Amino acid sequence: MKKLQSSLKNMLLVLTGVTAVSVALLAYVNELTKGPIAEANAKTLNEALKKVLPEFTNNPVAESDTIFGEKDGKKFVDFIVYPAKNGEELVGTAVEAKSMGFGGELKVLVGFNAEGKIYNYSLLAHAETPGLGSKADKWFGAYDPTKGEQGVTHEESTKSILGMNPGEAPLTVSKDGGSIDAITASTISSRAFLNAVNAAYQAYKAEGGEVNGVTGASQKAAGENADADAATGATIKVELTDSISAN
Repeated sequence: MKKLQSSLKNMLLVLTGVTAVSVALLAYVNELTKGPIAEANAKTLNEALKKVLPEFTNNPVAESDTIFGEKDGKKFVDFIVYPAKNGEELVGTAVEAKSMGFGGELKVLVGFNAEGKIYNYSLLAHAETPGLGSKADKWFGAYDPTKGEQGVTHEESTKSILGMNPGEAPLTVSKDGGSIDAITASTISSRAFLNAVNAAYQAYKAEGGEVNGVTGASQKAAGENADADAATGATIKVELTDSISAN
């Protein structure tokens, strides 16, 4: 009996030691990779912003505004709005939005020009079926103006959303009475993508994206609270109603 108790005690000590070492190693590896992962994410975001916006000279990330939603008493990031300026002129706004697709959350970055028309978009993350829902990254007419590729206007393709203004009419697939062709065999993914785009426009509108020369965030801050932080592009947290949620 004493031998058995001794063996159990040794096993527990060994398991505790192994667990402690494993946790320490994981923490060490996480610390080593945290920086490179953050740099890679920042690079991906910056490349996406250049793709979806007209040429800009400011730093949209530094001037970005975060819009929070709330569910079950907990706040979460609903949208991130990136203003693009050429000098002092607001030339466009990019909005990061999300929606639930067929395979899980779908995250998209939508760029609007100063008139509120879709300039371009980038599918940042998704869990859609390869070869089907994953085609959303190109199906809806995205192109890369930085590489000199010619854009596809909506008049030329019933798939394309480029040049459209969701403020005039929400974007919907033809199966639901809209004018946009869904991805073949991926209607759910197509609906989710367009829901995210429509939600992005609502966030863009809520931030005053079509105001001439200044971002809506700066204008709201100046009007509601003449705070010095507004002039420096401080993040403004805005509560949105469920009616413009992407989900």
